[in-house]
Amino acid sequence: MPLSPGTQVMTLEQAQRLLVERNLAVIAARRGVDSARAQRLVASSLPPAVVSAGNTFGQFNEGGRPAAGSPNTANITGARFLGLQNNVTVGLQVLVELGGKRSLRTRLAEENIGAAEAQVLDALRSQLYVLRQNFFTALGARANLEVALANRAGLDRTEALLRRQLRDGAIPEGDLLRFQASRVVFESDVVTNAQAYAVAVAQIAVTLAADAADFRPGEPPAVPTRRGATSSDPVRATLSAIAFDVQGRFNTIPDLGIGREELGAAVQDRPDVVAALRQASAAGANLALAEAARWRDVTVNAGFARTRLNQNVPSGTVPLLANDQFSMQLSVPIFTRRIVEGNVGVAAGQAGQADALARAALLQARADFAIAWSAVEQSRNLLRVYTGGALARAEAAYRSAEQAYTAGGSSLLEVLDALRTLNATRLAANLARTNYLVALAQLEQATGVSGVSPRL
Repeated sequence: MPLSPGTQVMTLEQAQRLLVERNLAVIAARRGVDSARAQRLVASSLPPAVVSAGNTFGQFNEGGRPAAGSPNTANITGARFLGLQNNVTVGLQVLVELGGKRSLRTRLAEENIGAAEAQVLDALRSQLYVLRQNFFTALGARANLEVALANRAGLDRTEALLRRQLRDGAIPEGDLLRFQASRVVFESDVVTNAQAYAVAVAQIAVTLAADAADFRPGEPPAVPTRRGATSSDPVRATLSAIAFDVQGRFNTIPDLGIGREELGAAVQDRPDVVAALRQASAAGANLALAEAARWRDVTVNAGFARTRLNQNVPSGTVPLLANDQFSMQLSVPIFTRRIVEGNVGVAAGQAGQADALARAALLQARADFAIAWSAVEQSRNLLRVYTGGALARAEAAYRSAEQAYTAGGSSLLEVLDALRTLNATRLAANLARTNYLVALAQLEQATGVSGVSPRL
């Protein structure tokens, strides 16, 4: 492979390990669990009490009309500003919840934590499938590029042979020209497959939270052409910017190792189905919390006030210094029936929606399993067609045509036709292998059973 120095080799196991650590969708789902746990801390706490303190900052006495002939003609006396030492007011307000609202809030928060944890597993399941799909596609593109490069190398050898035969006078110049014209299609395959491989690697980088455009190993080196001049190879130019080179046993055909019944029974434990069930349970807890609002909460207010009296106020035999007051109030909200019933109706509707979505999630999971199982069977049967002899026959036919042409027993067109057939068969075999590996990954994604997807 014409890769630049510094290109990292990436196996499927390494990619999966990096995905667990770095994938942004999985990280976001984990943050959702952190948020749900923080909400449980809030939900399980008692309503906070409110403490208040204050004082009167100004005070004056207002008198009535003075008696006739009285020397005092002022109606306002004793005006002054007062500090904390003259008067102070202290209060405490506590909300007393009834109907077990605190325990119901805690239960709702715990149900939300369970749903968030299931969503983490579901995000991991979905992102692993995306990674495996892109990885297997990249392996297929790499195998196609290897085929295209091998074809180009074989054509170079054939062209060199034709040039020698032309110099020896064994063939007319037209044979060489026809051969050179016919190899354009194969040259196009090299560039196309190199670009497909670069695209697949870039998609893998996205799932690993890596910047696919950040790898800059330098300009691709100039390579000699067949005519002796130097130019930049388009394949090297394409592959020089890829961040890593995927590796794996692409030619293996892994066995499933588990039956249809076992996989079908495991669908109900798929993370998204579990998350939908837990969301339905959380909706039921929210309904119970809304119904608990029929118990009206009581607000208790306790207060203490101390006011230092003006010393110019007439007193009895015992001098009065200050006035101390203790207070207690109970308040209960009224006219809340319509609000409570409305909230109960909303919660009941949401619980019904969550239950319907949970059943729909299970049915969709069952449908996904049926589709994935069918895809595995069909792709396996098609792959067996190529591994059972079609590819070997195409290779034997090309070798036979090449040997016959060298011995003078066939024409150049027959060799090129055999090469095109071999190339098409190889590409079709690679596509069949890719589809089978992707189908296995899809089956694991559809059932949630770990180990179904091949490890390569």
